[in-house]
Amino acid sequence: MKTSRQSVILQIIAETDIETQAQLIEALAERGVSSTQATLSRDIKDLQLVKELGENGKYHYVVSGKSKNSDHEVRLKKIFRESVTSICVAQNLIIIKTLPGLASAACSTLDTMHIENLAGTLAGDDTAFIAMKDNESAENFCKMIEDMM
Repeated sequence: MKTSRQSVILQIIAETDIETQAQLIEALAERGVSSTQATLSRDIKDLQLVKELGENGKYHYVVSGKSKNSDHEVRLKKIFRESVTSICVAQNLIIIKTLPGLASAACSTLDTMHIENLAGTLAGDDTAFIAMKDNESAENFCKMIEDMM
């Protein structure tokens, strides 16, 4: 439940500028996830979220760029174990199917990991496309993901 809630939090802050914990609790509730302020504070600490000044001049939650790569890997493993339903390679693309609403959280975590040869990610509701720079990198990365699961 904790990992699922944290995945939704990552998805929300990736899609929306959230300025306060109250806004985040409301956004969670809109997605059917209930949380107390104390639980949310622990989640914010666990996910290493910080407030960053946005282009609109207001602060909003983002994942800290200071966290260690191993922390991202631990989070990625949790997200993938609990949300990925299938994975396949098509040349330099990796297609990941997830439970509804969790593809964005998976891509958001991948984007913060600074993975070598990762060209970019694109997430829908339950499908993520991972573009690698070449076919070999895609196959190797897919094997790494399968090993995580």
